[in-house]
Amino acid sequence: MPSRLSLMLRARTDVTVRRSLPCAAVAAVLGFALAGCSPVNPVENADVPKWQATALPSSPAGVVLQDSGKILNRDRIVQEAARVPAGSYTLTAVCDGTGKAFFAVSLDGKAVAEAGAACNGLQESTRITLPASGRVEISTSSVDAPLLYAYRLVPAK
Repeated sequence: MPSRLSLMLRARTDVTVRRSLPCAAVAAVLGFALAGCSPVNPVENADVPKWQATALPSSPAGVVLQDSGKILNRDRIVQEAARVPAGSYTLTAVCDGTGKAFFAVSLDGKAVAEAGAACNGLQESTRITLPASGRVEISTSSVDAPLLYAYRLVPAK
């Protein structure tokens, strides 16, 4: 017949094992769930030139301004081109990630147009008219960082 002490130790061990199994099961499920929510290729590790080659392929002749990259922390990214002639242009933009990317176009520091692209990998185009020649800046931003973006400004046809 087992002693009282051995019965108490056995009961305590059984309780510990019974408590440990559900905790281990919950931890395993959470681990798998969190792993399932992690993106396979997060924006931080994305190969921007490779992505751009499929998202915004082949640059037509006469590109005035173009850029691509990552917005990781909501900072604005500004590119400029000097001496852009007056006329009609097309801004084609695309982004991938979540949310939306915004593109603000200015001429010599004055706002000319704003455009946006939903981050679904589809190109969006906006017609822009520059009333005079001058320095063009395109500012790219998003409150939905991180994301990938690409754009190009070309004369309208």
